[in-house]
Amino acid sequence: MTPDELLTTTRTVRRRLDLERPVPRELIEDCVRIALQAPSGSNRQTWQWLVVTDPDQRAAIGAVYKKACEAYLESQGAAGKLFADDPERNKVQRRVHDSVAYLADRMGEVPVLVLPCLKVAGGRLPSGNQGGLWGSLLPAAWSFCLAARDRGLGTAWTTLHLTYESEVAEILGLPDDVYQSVLLPTAYYTGDSFKPAPRQPVSEVLHWNRW
Repeated sequence: MTPDELLTTTRTVRRRLDLERPVPRELIEDCVRIALQAPSGSNRQTWQWLVVTDPDQRAAIGAVYKKACEAYLESQGAAGKLFADDPERNKVQRRVHDSVAYLADRMGEVPVLVLPCLKVAGGRLPSGNQGGLWGSLLPAAWSFCLAARDRGLGTAWTTLHLTYESEVAEILGLPDDVYQSVLLPTAYYTGDSFKPAPRQPVSEVLHWNRW
């Protein structure tokens, strides 16, 4: 793939994750190794990566995730309830809604669950602007997704588990100074192609010099 193709066809995969095929450990380690080249504020590199492959651990996380997802799907902000006044866009949103529910039922069966985490000095998140803090981790998480895509793996970007972050932390035995970010279910994907997703025209979102 060209860089442009990789960047425009790395999609969230929910329905097409292969739940039966094991993912080699070295493949995940390769993806994390690449992810660690992402920018990190002041070069602190305070990231920690937790990879869950144990069936019991995955099932426990899956149960917590399903609980969080059920509440989300009932909320007014759920994907399928957005853009109700735009039939074409809402049709897309309904498909997203259904695929979110599909993954929630199977999260605990996904072969690999990856949780990029932050180790925070002093053990407490700052009360002010946290953009720099999380901006030193999330680019690495996205680099993981790109590296996985290049190796025939699919990923899904989700943060619904954070509704019950403390429960997931207890399952994983996380120290008090380690905070979770995105959850990345990772597996080989069934299918052979991805294409760029519909997006707003650049002219509708781009501003030059002033709003």
